[in-house]
Amino acid sequence: MKLRILLAGALAIPLVALAQGAAKAPAGGTAATVNGVAVPKARVDFMMQQHVAQGAPDNDQTRKAVLEDLIDREVVSQEAAKRGLAKTPEVQMQIDMARQGILINAYLAEYVKNHPITDDDVQKEYDRVKALSGDKEYKARHILVDTEEQAKAIIAQLDKGAKFEELAAKNSKDAANKDRGGDLDWNTPNIFDKQFAEAMVKLEKGKYTATPVHTSFGYHVIRLDDVRQVRFPSVAEAKSRIQQQLVRARIGEMVRELRAKAKVQ
Repeated sequence: MKLRILLAGALAIPLVALAQGAAKAPAGGTAATVNGVAVPKARVDFMMQQHVAQGAPDNDQTRKAVLEDLIDREVVSQEAAKRGLAKTPEVQMQIDMARQGILINAYLAEYVKNHPITDDDVQKEYDRVKALSGDKEYKARHILVDTEEQAKAIIAQLDKGAKFEELAAKNSKDAANKDRGGDLDWNTPNIFDKQFAEAMVKLEKGKYTATPVHTSFGYHVIRLDDVRQVRFPSVAEAKSRIQQQLVRARIGEMVRELRAKAKVQ
C-alpha cells in the first residue's frame, strides 16, 4: 500500500517525461513584475516545457497564455501571503508535501535516465507475457457461491435443465457480472486463479463443470461458451505500454531496496 501511494503521488508526471530526464535550465531575466515582484522568464520557460510535453503548441500564443496564468498565480499568491495563510499549519504541511513530491520526481527522473528500458528489455517482457498468455482465449461464464454444497445444488439444477444465466443472476455473489448471466467475456487463462483456469480449458464448448471448482474466492460453477485464437499485438504495438510497465516495476524495485536499507522505527 505504501509503495502504491508513493508511486501515485510521485508519478503524477508522465513516465515518458521521467525517461527524458529533468528539464533543461531556462534562461534568466524577468518576464513581468506584479506589485514589484518579478515573474522570472525561467518560470515561464519551465511552464512552457510542461505544456508542450502535454501536447500544447510551442508558439507565442501559448507562451502568452502561460505568462498570463503565472501573473494570476502571483496576484493570488501575494494576497494569500498578506492574509497570513502561508503560516497556517495546514498550508505549511501542503508546502512540505509539495516540496517532497518535487524532490521525489527529480530523483525518479534521474533514476530512469540512468536505468533506461532497452529494446531488449521490451522484447524479453513481450516474449514472457506472450508465452504466459498462450495462443487461445476463452469466453466463459461462472456462478460464484460460498460453499461447495451451494455449488453442487446449482449443478443439480443445471442437470435438470435450468438456465445458467438465470441461476447466475439469482445466486452468484460476483456482483461484477451476475446481472449479465455470469459472463466473463473473452480472456486468456492466465488472468484467472490456477484452479479456475485449469477447469475452464478442459471444458468443451457449451459444457459446464460437473463438480464445483474451489478458488480463493469461493466455489465456482463454470460454463465455457466459446474458444478462439488470440490476436496478440506486435512488439511495436505493445512497446509503449510495456515500457511504462517496466519503468514502474523498476522504480518499485528501487523503492523496496531503499526501504530495506532505511532505519524505520
